[in-house]
Amino acid sequence: MNQNLFASFATPTMTGFPIAILIIMFPYTLFPTPTRLLNNRLTSLQQWLTHLILKQLMISHNTKGRTWSLMLISLIMFIGSTNLLGLLPHTFTPTTQLSMNLGMAIPLWAATVFTGFRHKTKASLAHFLPQGTPPPLIPMLVLIETISLFIQPVALAVRLTANITAGHLLMHLIGGATLALMSINPAMASITFIILTLLSALELAVALIQAYVFTLLVSLYLHDNT
Repeated sequence: MNQNLFASFATPTMTGFPIAILIIMFPYTLFPTPTRLLNNRLTSLQQWLTHLILKQLMISHNTKGRTWSLMLISLIMFIGSTNLLGLLPHTFTPTTQLSMNLGMAIPLWAATVFTGFRHKTKASLAHFLPQGTPPPLIPMLVLIETISLFIQPVALAVRLTANITAGHLLMHLIGGATLALMSINPAMASITFIILTLLSALELAVALIQAYVFTLLVSLYLHDNT
C-alpha cells in the first residue's frame, strides 16, 4: 500500500509518451459553445453560473481590470473542472503537480505586476516602502517587501497543490483502510466507509473552493496593479 500511495500522482503515459497535455485539454470539451437560438437547461445553468462568478470577481475592478474577465473566468472553469474530474476513480489530477500550478501562477502574477509598473509606476514602487518609514529601516523593509512580492506566485501554486494532494491522500488511505477492515471487522468498515463518503463530499467542495480562491487571489493582485 505504501508503495502505491503516490502512484496516482505520477504523470500517465501511453506507449511511453506522456498524455498529460490531452488530460489538461479534456475539460474544455465539457463547456461547448452554444449554437442554438434557445439553450438547453445545462447550457443555461453554465451561463448563469459563469455570469454570477464573473460579477463577483469584477465588482471591484476598473475598466482596465475588466479586460481580464475572459482570462479569469477561463481560469476558474479550468481549475474547477480539472479538480472535479480528478475525483473520479482511476483518473489523473493535473493540479496535484506543483510544476503545472507554478506554470499557471507565475505568468499570471508577472502579468499583473508588469501591468502595475506600466500604468501605475509610482504607486507600484511605493508598495516597497511604506510612508513614514524611519531611514535606518528602509533597506530592510525594501528587502522584505521584495521577498513578499516574489513569494506570491509560489504561495498560489503551493496552496492549490497542497490542498488537492492532501485530500486525495486522505481518500486513498481511508479507502484502503475500509477495504482492509471489510474482512476483519465489518462494523468498523462501515464506519470508515461513512467517513469516506463524507470526505468525498468535502473534497467536492474543496475542489470548487480552491479554484475560486486561486482565481480570486489573481484578481486581487490585478486590482492592486490597475
